[in-house]
This record gives sequence, structure tokens and C-alpha cells, in this order.
Amino acid sequence: MPNIESRLASLGIELPDVCPPVANYVSSTRSGNIVQISGQLSTHAGGGIKGTVGADCSLADGIIAARLCAINLIAQFKMAAGGDLDRVARVLRLGGYVQAGPEFYEIPSVMNGCSDLIVDVFGEAGKHARSAIGVYRLPFNFAVEVDAVIEIVD
Repeated sequence: MPNIESRLASLGIELPDVCPPVANYVSSTRSGNIVQISGQLSTHAGGGIKGTVGADCSLADGIIAARLCAINLIAQFKMAAGGDLDRVARVLRLGGYVQAGPEFYEIPSVMNGCSDLIVDVFGEAGKHARSAIGVYRLPFNFAVEVDAVIEIVD
């Protein structure tokens, strides 16, 4: 498998510092080789993408927001893997939540922004099961939140 850090660099992606939890939870939990990563929001150093997709935000904004979630997830993967992304054996599942307007039904298209980047970075090991759910509100008015389940090898 190619070096994941090299793949990220070739895609022009620099991982952010991981954000600490904002409440009484942890960033990830591990049982054996399976790691559950807490939900990551569509945030970045400049603030991120907030609002309701289909109302305040366009479909294109939503796709970018989901991609931001993927970048934040990968940063969390790295922390969970002790700093070595090549230890991520498989992305098993993504759970996506889109703050969607009342007439917005393209939730799966928004989530493709996250799924596509995960597969671009991890290749076959990035192909995952997925949920894509439209919700009324997300924390801090962010447009998208995505959690993940991964497998890490020692």
C-alpha cells in the first residue's frame, strides 16, 4: 500500500491539528483493532462551513463541507494510529449528518464529498459502508458532521 502521507501531499492536503472534545466525551475509542472516531464537523482554521444546506448553503458548499469533515477525520485517524496513517488497515464505516433544509434531498451527494476523499486517500482500504442522514440542526450550526469506524493494525 502506498504511503498515505505521500498520497495526502500529492492531493495538496495538509492535516490540521486535531480539535479536542468540547464536552464530556473522547475523540476516539478502541476495542482490539477497531476504532470509533467521534463526529468531525465541517470546520477549518478559517472557521469552516456553517448553515443549512439547501437554504443558506448550496449543494456545492455542502460537498466542500463534507470534504472538510474527511480531512478532520483523517487527522483523527492519524492520532488514533499513533501518528502513522499507514497503520489504518480499513475504513469500515462513515456516518454522515447534513444540516438540511426542508426541501433538500441530495444528502447522499453531499456525503460523496467525504466518501470520495477517503477513497482517494486510502484506495481500496478506504471503501466503506455509509449512512447519509439529513438532520434539523448540528452543533454550532456547522453544515456537516461525519463520524467513522476504522481498523488499525499494530
